Amino acid sequence: MKSKEAYDWLKQTNIQTMYFASAAEVLAWDQRTYIPPKGHAHRAEQMAALAKLLHERSTDPRIGERLAEVEGSDVVADPLSVEAANVREWRRDFDKSTKISERLAVELARATTAGETAWEAARPASDWKAFEPHLDKILGLLTERAEALGYEGEPYDALLDDYEPGETATTLEPVFARLREAFVELIGAIGESSVRPERDLLGTHFPTSDQQKFLEQTIASLGYDLDAGRVDVAAHPFTVGIGPGDVRITTRFLEDFFPAALFGAIHEAGHGMYEQGLPAEHFGTPAGSPPSLGLHESQSRMWENLVCRSAGFWRHAFPLARQTFDALDGVDEQRFVLALNGVEPSLIRVEADEVTYNLHILVRFELELALLRKDLAVADLPGAWREKMKTYLGVEPDEVKDGAMQDVHWGAGLIGYFPTYTLGNIYAAQLYREAASELGDLQQMFAEGDFAPLLEWLRVNVHRRGGVYPPRELIREVTGAEPDPEHLIRYCQDKYGELYDL
Repeated sequence: MKSKEAYDWLKQTNIQTMYFASAAEVLAWDQRTYIPPKGHAHRAEQMAALAKLLHERSTDPRIGERLAEVEGSDVVADPLSVEAANVREWRRDFDKSTKISERLAVELARATTAGETAWEAARPASDWKAFEPHLDKILGLLTERAEALGYEGEPYDALLDDYEPGETATTLEPVFARLREAFVELIGAIGESSVRPERDLLGTHFPTSDQQKFLEQTIASLGYDLDAGRVDVAAHPFTVGIGPGDVRITTRFLEDFFPAALFGAIHEAGHGMYEQGLPAEHFGTPAGSPPSLGLHESQSRMWENLVCRSAGFWRHAFPLARQTFDALDGVDEQRFVLALNGVEPSLIRVEADEVTYNLHILVRFELELALLRKDLAVADLPGAWREKMKTYLGVEPDEVKDGAMQDVHWGAGLIGYFPTYTLGNIYAAQLYREAASELGDLQQMFAEGDFAPLLEWLRVNVHRRGGVYPPRELIREVTGAEPDPEHLIRYCQDKYGELYDL
C-alpha cells in the first residue's frame, strides 16, 4: 500500500473510532446530569462495552502496519504539517494502547464509572467508608496500567503523561517548590495588609434563577456559543466536547455564595470555547484536538481569573449584576471587586482565590505521588489530607466531603490530572501577557464589553492549531519562550499588590 493510501486509511479509521468515543462522552455527560438513580449499574456495563470496542479498534494490528508505511515517507516530510502531527500522535496512542490488555481497559471503565457514582452518593454524607473500596480498586488498576505502560522515573509519570505529555514528577517538583515559595510569601504580605475585603458581600441571598440568567448572559458575551452548547447542573462542574457543534458545560448553584456558579460556569465556558474553536475539518484526528490538559486548563483559568476577576471586566459587568441581584443594591463596585478577589486560605479548591489555589493543587499532587509510591494507603488518605492542608494553608476540614472527597477526579480515575491546573495557570499567564503585548489595553476592552479580540487571538494562536504542536512547543511558538512560572508569579504580585496596597 502506498504511503498516501496508508495515511488516508489511518485517518478514516481514527475518525470512526472517535465517533464511538464521542458516543461514550454523551453517556458520561448523561450519567453526571440526568440519569435516573437506578440506571447507574446498566451505565457501567455500557461504558465497559464501549471501552472494549474502543480498545479493539485502537489496538488493531493494521494500525501499526499502516503507521510503518507512512513514517519516514514524503507524507510526513514537513514536521509541522497536519499529517506529521497526526502520525506522531497516532503512533504515540497506538504504542500506549497496545500495552494495555483488553481486560484492564474494560475493568478500568467499569470501575471508574462505578467509582464516580459512588462518590456522588457518598460525598454529601461524608461517607468515606462507602467510597474507599472504590478508590482502592481504581488505584490498583491504575497502578497496573502504569506498570504496563512503563516509565523511566516512577509510576506516577506514566499516568501524568496521559494528561500532559512529556511532563514527569521530576520536572514538576521544582515548579511547585518555586510557586510555594512565592505564594507563601505573598500570602504573608497580604495577611499583614490593613485592607480587608468584605466577603459577606458574596454570601447574601442570590436566587438560583437570577444566577442562571446572569451567568448565561456572561458566558455568551465572552464567546461561548449556546447554539453549539448548553449549561446544566452537576455535582461537580465539567465540560464535555462531544464533537463539532456540541460542547456542553455544567455548573452548580449555591444561593448563599455568589461566585460558585458564576465562576464555575466561566471556567467551564473557557474549556468550551477552546473546544468550539478547534478546527472542525480535523475532527477525529490529533490535529483537531488539544495537545494537553494543561493547555485546556490554560483557557479555562484565563477566562475565569485573568479576565473575569479583573477590574476591567467588572466595570462592564457590575452594572448588569446590580440590575439582576437585589443583594447588590447599594454595593460599591470597588468593594465588590475586592471581595471577589479576597485572599483567604480555604477548604474548597474550586472556590479558592488565585493566590492560594496552587497550594490546593500541591496538596493533591503530593498525595497522588504518595499513593503511587505506596507511601500512603487509601484508608489513610483523609488524615493525610488534613495534615497537608494544615501545613500549606493553615486550615483543616471537619468533614471528609470538604477534604479528600471534595473532587470527583479520583473517583473517575483521573490520578495525574491535578497538576494540569497549575500548568494551566502558568500557561495562561504567559499567553495573556503575550496577547496584551500584541492587542493593547485588554482591560479597557473588557470594560467596554469587548472580549472578541482576545478570543480571536486565542483562536488563531491556540485553538485552531489543534494538536500540531506538543504543549511546551506551542507555548514557545506563541510566546517566544519556554513555559515559565515567573509570569504567573509576577501577575499575582502586581494584581494583589495593587488590591492590598502592598
